[in-house]
Amino acid sequence: MLNQKDILSTIEMIDQQHLDIRTITMGISLLSCCDPDAKRACDKIYDKITRYAEHLVKTGEDIEREFGIPIVHKRISVTPMALVAGASECEDYVPFALAMDKAARTCGVNFIGGYSALVQKGMTKADEKLIRSIPEALARTELVCSSVNVGSTKAGINMDAVALMGKIIKETAAKTAAQDGLGCAKLVVFCNAVEDNPFMAGAFHGVGEAEKVINVGVSGPGVVCHALKAVKGQPFDVVAETVKKTAFRVTRMGQLVAQEASRRLDTPFGIVDLSLAPTPAIGDSVARILEEMGLETCGTHGTTAALALLNDAVKKGGVMASSSVGGLSGAFIPVSEDEGMIAAAKAGTLCIDKLEAMTCVCSVGLDMIAVPGDTSAATISAIIADEAAIGMVNCKTTAVRLLPAPGKTVGDSIEMGGLLGSAPVMPVHSESSEEFIARGGRIPAPLHSLKN
Repeated sequence: MLNQKDILSTIEMIDQQHLDIRTITMGISLLSCCDPDAKRACDKIYDKITRYAEHLVKTGEDIEREFGIPIVHKRISVTPMALVAGASECEDYVPFALAMDKAARTCGVNFIGGYSALVQKGMTKADEKLIRSIPEALARTELVCSSVNVGSTKAGINMDAVALMGKIIKETAAKTAAQDGLGCAKLVVFCNAVEDNPFMAGAFHGVGEAEKVINVGVSGPGVVCHALKAVKGQPFDVVAETVKKTAFRVTRMGQLVAQEASRRLDTPFGIVDLSLAPTPAIGDSVARILEEMGLETCGTHGTTAALALLNDAVKKGGVMASSSVGGLSGAFIPVSEDEGMIAAAKAGTLCIDKLEAMTCVCSVGLDMIAVPGDTSAATISAIIADEAAIGMVNCKTTAVRLLPAPGKTVGDSIEMGGLLGSAPVMPVHSESSEEFIARGGRIPAPLHSLKN
């Protein structure tokens, strides 16, 4: 049994090392909201979300105050909206995003995810309508996050969807140009998306989930970095063991908060996602963990190996602490949200090609990376295809969250504020991928997908 005593040993982590619960996310099924009349469907969506999540924010604040554990965000994820809106006889899906945004505002949460489509093998008419509505939807809402899954190990990569997403990302940047293309920070393209991820922008409530569920995302890069200072110069097996023990303690804290939130909200407990999700704050960086292992600057030779060790040890420690570890669980490498990554990118040590290599051994992938505003849609699509291929072949989740910065080029920066941070505009290859992307069709699933 977990109780408040389990948290006492983490007090220094909370006070001095930036340990926090990054998010309590309530997943809500909206399948019961399907209706041929779009307005009635939107009304049902608003009513159901606000009814289920009415006490989510207050409960999080109560737990935060009583246990002394910072809970940074309270969030909602919903059924992929293409599945819900597809039942309605309408062409414009933006009202569904507006209903989500209105409900999120009423509940007082930080974000709501699930304006999503799953198109790894093909697109329905509803999927395509939703995808084409994403730029307008993200321009007209503040709290809505969107995701599209374009590939999987079982299905391969839908290159028609990949080509379309390059254009959608460009259009989203243009429609939010006054905010440095902020809409793109709320749009992620996945391969092997998971159904219980509590982190934005990729959270959605999968169709295999319960009617409603509580998922908790824990983060603690600063805690891990601090722990490694005590084993400076020691062998890597000692490093791995130190990370595992630290991850165990962090996960136990997440389990406690998740169970308490589940009980108070009368909602089933889903998973604890132990992801080392950094922030722009000093001392809360994944890059600094890698440098603590002995790298002069993140991105130099050895970075991929260091990240592989970190990611594996985090997972092993978390699994020992909870039987309900899920979501993504590992190390995130979002450039704009990690002060160490930002510094490495500005120094020129960290480039997109190196980040792509790091994706092979960490959670998610090319995340929160600013690229020149004149980057072509085909180049963006090709970057997505590369990441999807890594996910497909390696049976892991990968994702792309690129930020084409309108009117800006290499050497400039964009500012998004809060957890989204700031990002230096990074160079992309100038050689064209137009003909490659124009082929369309589907890249077949790898041979090892045939496991049945």
